[in-house]
Amino acid sequence: MLKTVVKLATLAALGISLPAQANLVLAQKNACMACHSVDKKLVGPAYAEVAKKYAGQADAVAKLSDSIKKGGSGKWGPVPMPAQAALSEADANTLAAWVLAGAKSP
Repeated sequence: MLKTVVKLATLAALGISLPAQANLVLAQKNACMACHSVDKKLVGPAYAEVAKKYAGQADAVAKLSDSIKKGGSGKWGPVPMPAQAALSEADANTLAAWVLAGAKSP
């Protein structure tokens, strides 16, 4: 219990929001960060570019969540994104919303 309190206090002192930390951990757990970064293209587009592409679209979370779950090719170049079919709908929506909000990381 004390370790958890200390960890939470440390995160708060550093100005790290728990949702941002949790969503980064979710992205890392699902290997998203192997191909994507916040601000530069790796194998796939930077999250900043994804957010820019979907900006202003009312159904952006749903579209991106669907793309995460189904994978795809041709949207960002020749390298296909593998489907994340095992990812729950809730986790896909969480990741999509995090990416669209700028994928703020600690």
